[in-house]
Amino acid sequence: MIQLRLSSAVLARTRFAFSPLAEAVKSLYAAHSGVIHPLHRGWYDRARGELRRTDSDLLRAIVPPGGHVAEFLFVGATSTETTIEEQLQLVAGWPHEHLLLELEQAWRGVGVTPDVRRVLEDADAPQRVAAELERYWHQVLAPYWPRLRGVLDADVAYRLDRLARGGMASLLSDLHPSLQLTDQAIRINSATDSDIDGGGLTLVPSVFVWPRMWVELGLLGEPSLTYGARGIGTLWADRPLPVERDDALGELLGRSRSQILMTLQVPRSTTDLAREIGLSAATVSSHLSVLRRTGLVTCWRSGRRVLYQRTALASVMVDAGLADVRDEAHG
Repeated sequence: MIQLRLSSAVLARTRFAFSPLAEAVKSLYAAHSGVIHPLHRGWYDRARGELRRTDSDLLRAIVPPGGHVAEFLFVGATSTETTIEEQLQLVAGWPHEHLLLELEQAWRGVGVTPDVRRVLEDADAPQRVAAELERYWHQVLAPYWPRLRGVLDADVAYRLDRLARGGMASLLSDLHPSLQLTDQAIRINSATDSDIDGGGLTLVPSVFVWPRMWVELGLLGEPSLTYGARGIGTLWADRPLPVERDDALGELLGRSRSQILMTLQVPRSTTDLAREIGLSAATVSSHLSVLRRTGLVTCWRSGRRVLYQRTALASVMVDAGLADVRDEAHG
């Protein structure tokens, strides 16, 4: 069992962070396992072609299927603005002997080709690992990062609301089934035994870690919990826009505002919406102002970004419009 002691310092320094590197690593773990969970199948079907263009032997050695994942692959998530470049810079500077020790632990029971082993035994292995992970990120995951980030933003907003309503116990109560909260500690069912009394705690929502949880024991400071974000069930489901002749919502609000509401199933910034819908940022901003005044979207600040999401009322309107289209199509 892993136990994180809840001192006043830990509670005062608990924060949220995003980890693009964790998403890269856990997506590779899923791909290498050969068993893609149905909730991740939509991503895998989209990314399969790009996966074939990566150095599969080297990536499989960095993130082998089954078992242990090297802890250095989870470092550097410090805020919701963490970038993959910042994290890979830490990986590139990792001491070679420590990197190789962790990878050898991950290779237990897993075959690694002699050529790849020689590459990773060279002194420049940390730089090679970082470079290949960066290439994988930009080829396979970067095109979907706005979509992934929308789910992560929504999870943080949900948990901050729970914190405001019921304190730390409410925030953590549904984080993961293996987690238990006592008056003195967070306890996590694990084959690893560890008792941590750190100076803070970082909570890292993730798309690809689901349905598991990853505990990083604080290699570069405070411990972190990487857990499955809420809302991934519909992440890869492309909801069709109503055809123009049946777009009752578009007739009511205007087609652009209708599109904005349908896109705001998960939080988006003005820039994200403009890119996805194909309108200028100024036009989207104007529409969002109207939708906000009429109670159809809400917004909040996350780091340097302002995020928008449709309200419960807007979701009812969108779902009703889509239901009408489906009924018409099957009538």
